[in-house]
Order: sequence, then structure tokens, then C-alpha cells
Amino acid sequence: MQRRSIVLAAGFVVGGSLAGPAAAYQVYVSNEKDNTVTVVDSETKEVVKTINVGQRPRGITISHDGKLIYLCASDDDTIEIIDTATHEIVGSLPSGPDPELFVLSPDGKTLYVANEDDNLVTVIDLESKGVLSEVPVGVEPEGMGISPDGKTMVNTSETTNMAHFIDTGSHEITHNVLVDSRPRFAEFKPDNSEVWVSAEIGGTVSVIDNKTREIKHKITFEIAGLRPESIQPVGVRITADGKKAYVALGPANRVAVVNTETYQVEKYVLVGQRVWQLAFTPDQKTIISTNGVSNDITFIDVETDEPVQSVTVGSMPWGVVVSPK
Repeated sequence: MQRRSIVLAAGFVVGGSLAGPAAAYQVYVSNEKDNTVTVVDSETKEVVKTINVGQRPRGITISHDGKLIYLCASDDDTIEIIDTATHEIVGSLPSGPDPELFVLSPDGKTLYVANEDDNLVTVIDLESKGVLSEVPVGVEPEGMGISPDGKTMVNTSETTNMAHFIDTGSHEITHNVLVDSRPRFAEFKPDNSEVWVSAEIGGTVSVIDNKTREIKHKITFEIAGLRPESIQPVGVRITADGKKAYVALGPANRVAVVNTETYQVEKYVLVGQRVWQLAFTPDQKTIISTNGVSNDITFIDVETDEPVQSVTVGSMPWGVVVSPK
């Protein structure tokens, strides 16, 4: 058993059978409390760089070619641009007050930003670095998701308790869907059919039909020995084949693995304390959680749904993104 766990950590055994070495990717983690981004090698599981950034970094994403990181410096009311080759800040993008999360369009040309303090979604053209539009939404917007076809963007407002469906062509809200208390994240299925919206205080994930814009199912969570109020869904990620969803459960210190056809929880994966956000490696072999209170990230094997290794990063890790190559 010991030998197997060592080999798993090195990335050479998957599901108990021999496989080639795992591909190495750069993992970028925004650390909210110490104003840094930690860079971790996905193969060695070692920290390779710590980048000093703006105040209270939260949302983080990467350009489709892997050359630029975009980072919400929430308390600086700006979005910083980091060169992945040099790990230097090379520019910034305009934003409203307190940018929390954003999502990049499938064509890589547009960034949609949730600005929590002024109840707006800011639409930014990445080529000109200018604001294309500002879309009024509910109170305390945070969660951002975009359909794979690029036609629809969803923003969740934490206080209004709504998922706002926004047409990316007109930048107008077409539907408002009431969900449970304090929605924090929105994730589309790869086939465009559904949007999964997590509700932190409500303790649920609402599955919304993308055609009817109606809730078709609500996923709930039960963990033996934990009070319901400590199970707080936040980040959500769905595999590229659309078969499994992973839900970060906050102070429950676990990631739920959900069957996307039956909507049943198949497993709870124990990770670090106060799990916030999640990101897959591009090969979909690993999903990584940020654990805000234990100041680490956890690598989870997607085939076995077992935690492989945790790595200490900065203070209060919040967001995570992985290089595309």
C-alpha cells in the first residue's frame, strides 16, 4: 500500500495500472490574504515561484494560448495581467469596484467581470483593453459562467439570490432565475444543456435547463457527523465528457463528486480546510482544490476520486487556474 501511494504521487500509476508519466502543467493560485500568486509544478507538486500582486487577489484565469494570466485584484479595483513566461505584471484592465470573478469567452477575445460593489458585470475587449459594456445585475454579483457556444453568460448575485442569463451579443439580461441563498458560482455542461449554480448558504446546487431557463433539479448534500450549515457549496467544475461534476463544499472540507445523469453524490473527497475553488488540468486527469484556511491546495485523481497530495501555498488561497500546455 505504501509503495502504491508513492507511485501515485509521482504520477505514474492511474487506477492501479501502469501509465506514462503525467504531463507537467503550471498551476496558478491566488492567495487572498498575503497578496500573492503561487506557481506550482503539477508533476513535482513543488512551488516554483511566488508572485507579488495587488490587494486581495481572488478570481484568476488564463488566456487560451497560456501566455497571460488575468487576476482580480479586488481591493485595488483592477484586473492585473501577468506574463506566464516571466511571471511579471505587464499591464492591467479597467474594472468596476471590487472585481470578484470573471469568465473568458470561448474565442478568447472578451472578459466578463463581476464587480461586487456596484452590481455590474463589466464586459472588456481584450485587444483594445477597453470596456465594451456594463450590465446592471443583482446585488453582490460574483459567480460567472459562459456557455461553450459563447452565446450566453450567467452571473449570480449573492444577495438577490438570482442567476442572470445575459445574451453576449446584446449584453442584455434575457432571464432571471431565483435560486437558493447566496449563489457563488455558475458552470455550464459541455453540451450547453444545463447550468449548475451553487448556493453557499442554501446548501444546494440548482441545475437549470439552458433552453427553458427553469430549475430541473436541486442537488443536496449530507455528510455524516457534519451539521447541514457547515456544508456550503461554492466552486463547481464539470468534466469535459459531461459525466461527473465536482463541487467544493467550503467548511465541510470536502469536494463532492456528482453523477451528472442521476444527480446523485457518489463520493465526498476529504481535502484541506475551507475549500473554495476548483480547476482541472488540461488532460482532465487531475482536479485541484484551493483550501483557504489550511493554506494549501489538494490534487485529486479524477479516475479514482482520491486525494493524491496537498501542497502548501500562500495565505488564504482562493482561486486556481492551470496552464493549457
